[in-house]
Amino acid sequence: MMDERENTLRAVRFEGPERIPLRFHLNSACWHHYPQAALEDLMEAHTILFPNYRRKPDGYEPDYAPWQTAGKPYTDPWGCVWETTDNGTTGTVTKPALENWDDFDTFRPPDPEHFSGWTAIDWEAEAAGLARACKEGRLVRGGLRHGHTFLTLTYIRGYENLLYDMADEEPRLYELIRMVEEFNAATVKRYIDLGVEWMGYAEDLGMQVGPMLSPDQFVKYIKPSYKRLIAPARRAGCVIHMHSDGDIRELVEHLIEGGVEAINLQDLVNGIDWIREHLTGKVCVDLDVDRQKVTRFGTPARVDALIREEVEKLGSGQGGLMLNHGLYPGIPLENVKALMDAMEKYAGYYS
Repeated sequence: MMDERENTLRAVRFEGPERIPLRFHLNSACWHHYPQAALEDLMEAHTILFPNYRRKPDGYEPDYAPWQTAGKPYTDPWGCVWETTDNGTTGTVTKPALENWDDFDTFRPPDPEHFSGWTAIDWEAEAAGLARACKEGRLVRGGLRHGHTFLTLTYIRGYENLLYDMADEEPRLYELIRMVEEFNAATVKRYIDLGVEWMGYAEDLGMQVGPMLSPDQFVKYIKPSYKRLIAPARRAGCVIHMHSDGDIRELVEHLIEGGVEAINLQDLVNGIDWIREHLTGKVCVDLDVDRQKVTRFGTPARVDALIREEVEKLGSGQGGLMLNHGLYPGIPLENVKALMDAMEKYAGYYS
């Protein structure tokens, strides 16, 4: 039986995986929105999704990140102020770091030797963790923080301000993009030097309908940075993985051209049939399973049917499909169980 590392790499490279790689992540907010024992029962019962899970004898006490802690505004290393109303749920920037260009002359980026973009980073500890993953035969993964380029620019300037900057061709915007890119490039280099074999470039670019910026704006302002950030990881032989929530159909070709090999995108927002027509065989589809419609409001039978449909339409014995679900509060527990059951049941099924 293939281990997780080999199976995942074979899926990405279309080299005949043994099964569809699966990931099921529980957002930390789930632990105070659902009965903890019920979640633990589900995790114990699904050993493919949670092979190393062990029930915690004293219950689960989440350690919330500072930008996910309700009632405590958090200033990130860029100077952006974050607030949330629900523990475990990433909040929103309530005060951008650079609302006024008049302050640009004194604006400074964080030091990538000491910060990840979200918070402080201990590179010695990071290196030890990567070495441990390698020793244990797991994938050695690195990655930029979620929202590394475009979203970081929105955090610094504010979303509307940034779009106006792009429309107005604000000259200082190019310098700000360079500043963000140099910070990210230093992080990419660190991970490559530490020997990662997988680099993640997670960044939400889509809305419910359409992207958050026009394709022309993406090509002009964001795509060049993406290509430069991805290039050294590709030269080092890393798998290039990209995540984006939302409708990114108008941007996908640009992402693939930029070097993305595996893309985590939402199923129903982009459309299962559209994904089959435009992406299967060209790039590994790391399918982000619905959190808005079927799993939230459907029946367990409908949840099962959704996963089967996705595997039938997108799966292949050659590979090119992974399934991923991030659980957030609101999905009925019976549907959570149905989703876990279906992911495990169909992981070995191909059309």
